[in-house]
Amino acid sequence: MTNRPATRPRVPYFSSGPCTKRPGWSLQALEGAALGRSHRSAIGKAKLKEAIDLTRSVLQVPADYRIGIVPASDTGAVEMAMWSMLGPKTVEVVAWEAFGLEWVTDALKELKISPRIHVGEYGVLPDLSAVDTQHNDVIFTWNGTAAGVRVPNADWIAADREGVTLCDATSAAFAMPLDWEKLDVVTFSWQKVMGGEAAHGMIVLSPRAVARIEGNVPAWPVPKVFRMAKDGKLIEGIFKGDTINTPSMLAVEDYLDTLKWAQGIGGLPALHARADVNAKVIHDWVARTPWIGHLAADDGTYSNTGVCLVITDPDVLARGDAAVGAVAKGIADNLDAEGIAYDIGAYRDAPAGLRIWCGGTVERADLEALTPWLDWAFATEKAKLARAA
Repeated sequence: MTNRPATRPRVPYFSSGPCTKRPGWSLQALEGAALGRSHRSAIGKAKLKEAIDLTRSVLQVPADYRIGIVPASDTGAVEMAMWSMLGPKTVEVVAWEAFGLEWVTDALKELKISPRIHVGEYGVLPDLSAVDTQHNDVIFTWNGTAAGVRVPNADWIAADREGVTLCDATSAAFAMPLDWEKLDVVTFSWQKVMGGEAAHGMIVLSPRAVARIEGNVPAWPVPKVFRMAKDGKLIEGIFKGDTINTPSMLAVEDYLDTLKWAQGIGGLPALHARADVNAKVIHDWVARTPWIGHLAADDGTYSNTGVCLVITDPDVLARGDAAVGAVAKGIADNLDAEGIAYDIGAYRDAPAGLRIWCGGTVERADLEALTPWLDWAFATEKAKLARAA
């Protein structure tokens, strides 16, 4: 039996969304929120415009790309793009885990546009070279939140493409480089890498995306919350802080606080570096630990945010899938009960295992303190399995 560790993570929040708050966060950070004020008031619109401007600065979004705050988190942002923009060209949908598969479902069953589908198993990217990015529209997830797999780069996307690329970047934005020249729509949410509160999404549009929106009349009704154009023109107010529906000004203040923290630590390079260093703690621990492995099959696709892990211990595997699932759940439940790590179980549709968030708001020391507890919890669960045999 592995000894019970002496050192505990200072902050036990390793959830993949909503993710942990920035280091040093407290409710006092929100004292400047425009509470009780209309989001249409001067102060409300100024706060929303500041959130857009700071997003551009920290995320290094090109000056000619538009940024909007939209309803329903990242999901709403992706849906907005799909319902407003698709139709003129063949659509290619690339998916390898639960969230990418949602866009496959929408394209097939809701919009009924007969897309070309490229689906990989959990942990494995589909063949990106088979995607016709030259002639068609493309929908893909940069970082698979539920699989721990990311695209290594955007080299597979044609620079002189005729269509538009829609990138769900909710677990990638602020943590890994995004090739803006290859991306026409980028979506994300505040509650992922930046540790914000739920329900608010961001949509970033290239000039090519704006041209598509203004030149496309969808073949289906577009709900109000998805509408980005009126009378053939982009609704510019969305991209200046005039939101479609009422946002939470408390959540806006929280997002502003984290953006300002990001600026203070060195901006985007610092955020990328923090995520890389954090993920390396877990990757290195996996490399020296025989009972655990990555769900991702290729180390060139390892995520540096939502790191997804599977049980590899041969004794446990020999007991079958039910035993594997019980051990994985037991590890997560044990560490939750101990106050060591919250919400680290695998996504509900993913293979049984663990999922540990390593984004920039996590501290490396907390991950270093976590790994001995993972070993302890596994040894505890394996011993329990042996006694039950």
